[in-house]
Amino acid sequence: MTGYAAPIRHLIEELSRFPGIGEKTATRLATFILRSSEEDAVRLAESIVEVKRKIRFCARCFNLAEKELCEICADPTRDTNSICVVEDPDSLVAIEESGSFRGTYHVLHGVLSPVDGIGPDNLRIHELIDRVSEGTISEIILATNPSVQGESTALLITKLLQGKDVAITRIALGIPVGGDLKYVDKMTMAKAMEFRRGA
Repeated sequence: MTGYAAPIRHLIEELSRFPGIGEKTATRLATFILRSSEEDAVRLAESIVEVKRKIRFCARCFNLAEKELCEICADPTRDTNSICVVEDPDSLVAIEESGSFRGTYHVLHGVLSPVDGIGPDNLRIHELIDRVSEGTISEIILATNPSVQGESTALLITKLLQGKDVAITRIALGIPVGGDLKYVDKMTMAKAMEFRRGA
């Protein structure tokens, strides 16, 4: 980064701390910001500060929210007897955009990963068990990713909920619509066979 004035170097360093942003991309972003109007730069800075000041976790499902409850938990038309368990808010958004689910959610904010030091106490699993223990939940849909960590997390939740009066289901995994079988990896094919259904 030699050749850049100190304020630009500092901006590049800060931008390169973002996940997936290397020094070259950070440099392009810094250059874009530098060429933008002062008003655009101020709007960007204000939106970052606003997010940090106003966004918190929903008190019920731990989705990102501006108020005590997120928009989904506050919606009286949602089916509060059904909870879809997801790893992160991005997964929740993906399910919401499909329009296929009208229940509520529970965001774990991660998955089990002993290598990274992430155990059950680092996730929102105990809060999920508390919600189920209230006795009003009829179904838990486990929608963690089909990775080793996602599967381990789903298995642990299933074990912890044994004996509770609640149906536990797992999202179907397998061949994507429009996919070509000869290009499908082994794990996806195994899951497609495992979760097959009647024609």
